Amino acid sequence: MLNIKYQKYILSFIFCFLFFGCSSKKEFAKPTITVWHWMTDRKDAFQELSRRYEEKTGVKVNFELYAPSDAYTQKVRAAAQGNTLPDIFGILGEMRDFASFIKAGYVEDLTPYMEENQAEWKERFFKKALEVNEFGPDNAYGVKPGIYGVPIDIMTIQMLYNKRLFKELGLNPENPPQDFSEFLNIGKRIREKGLQGLVSGWAELWMIDCLANNFAFNIMGKDKVIKTIKGEIPYTDPDWIKVLTLFKEIKEAGLLYDGIVTMVNKTAEQIFANERAVFAFNGSWCVNVYRGMNPNLDYAVMLPPKVSEKFPRSIWGGAGSSFMVNANSKLKKEVIRFLKWLTDKEQQIFLSEATFNLPANKESLTQIHPRLAEFADDIEITTHPRIWGVSEFPRVIEAFDKGIQAIIIGEKTPEEVAREIQEIKEKELAKKRSQKE
Repeated sequence: MLNIKYQKYILSFIFCFLFFGCSSKKEFAKPTITVWHWMTDRKDAFQELSRRYEEKTGVKVNFELYAPSDAYTQKVRAAAQGNTLPDIFGILGEMRDFASFIKAGYVEDLTPYMEENQAEWKERFFKKALEVNEFGPDNAYGVKPGIYGVPIDIMTIQMLYNKRLFKELGLNPENPPQDFSEFLNIGKRIREKGLQGLVSGWAELWMIDCLANNFAFNIMGKDKVIKTIKGEIPYTDPDWIKVLTLFKEIKEAGLLYDGIVTMVNKTAEQIFANERAVFAFNGSWCVNVYRGMNPNLDYAVMLPPKVSEKFPRSIWGGAGSSFMVNANSKLKKEVIRFLKWLTDKEQQIFLSEATFNLPANKESLTQIHPRLAEFADDIEITTHPRIWGVSEFPRVIEAFDKGIQAIIIGEKTPEEVAREIQEIKEKELAKKRSQKE
């Protein structure tokens, strides 16, 4: 039997071995980065990228999916209040929502990382993709100027047309209408053939807002739109009444699908995929959607028809999905390293091929699907409310978009809608002034 002295020595040795062994494992253990997202179409692709990154670096990336987007947004807001946000997350909503997260200290300013090494990381992105995540000098939200998000893909929202139905209408499938009068004239042919015209998810008000803004930029230019948002120009201005009147003219020309104002976009996508509509108004994500619904669908992309020669056409676009870095993450260096890898050319090409979304890395466009290239061609003429530096009141936006619905179904005239919008605008401006006093 061992004496007491040797027993103590052996026990001490075992204790030290266990202690330092555990400490060593803890010291060299690779961290796990947690990412929250809402993108159901990218679930499998993200899992594969996670596997590749762990194999390359030993760092595990845990992508957690929370859908639909409304549920995801609620989860992010609750986590912010409880200070339990993950290392990487996205912020869905308007620019004012984004700004509130930044000002509360939840989002890291990525400008220093973007600018290092001769701005290598920044330069790989489309400028339009970065703008959606950037706050400029003297922005209306009081946010320190900088870049606060990493775009992982881009998008543009345009019009599409069915080439087979164009032939049936006696139209050249390689020459879609360029101006508004040409577009209206097609309505007569559509009615004569018993077909349906433009389909889109206009029960989702933001899609109406998107096309209306396209027309507004073309008719009056960006500066006048911004002045309207600031309250310097009323919605009863003739240019705004012209924007509203366009929807009345489209309806009267027989160019709108029956029931479009009560239709969600998923239904609209199914209708266009099944060749039951000549035109669609949709975003670049539809390439993947239509591919799944009808791989043989023969269609092409076109800009919304030009209304005026006074100002250039603009379409909504920029960053499609973006990730933000938790400013309180303990793994900030690892997170930045991973996001740089995720947005490098090879990974961006993989994401585009796997999900049929446009890559945010401009060097990756050489290897994208030809249909996606039709959407990408117009990225330089994109705009988006998130980059305007000001935001319209939510009640005004709702009144504007619901007003267009009312015009389409014949309940109200463009002039009536314009007056109602302006009344709400004036009330919101008065409320804002009273809050400052």
